[in-house]
Amino acid sequence: MATIEENGPSTHERDLSSSSQARQKLQGLLNKNMRIRMTDGRTLVGLFLCTDRDCNIILGSAQEFLKSKDTFSQGEPRVLGLAMIPGHHVVSIEAEADILDDTQPYGVNH
Repeated sequence: MATIEENGPSTHERDLSSSSQARQKLQGLLNKNMRIRMTDGRTLVGLFLCTDRDCNIILGSAQEFLKSKDTFSQGEPRVLGLAMIPGHHVVSIEAEADILDDTQPYGVNH
């Protein structure tokens, strides 16, 4: 009987490692301020509370900013409180720069 030796971690082990790194990064963002841009032009700002497999996002103390015709002003925010954003409406997600290792925003492509 022949034995097969593998060099390095298996694909399954690499996937688990990558998954746990992503989970740790998400856990580090919990209760941090996030800005989420949506497909209809609205922007929601609030505390990141949770997400799920479908990329739905729950924000606490959320405020809604409408897309303004004047690009220099966002207008008055509308207070929403607790808000659920469906994942398929998310265009981009940004977290406060001081909580990230790098200052690049997280992008979501749908």
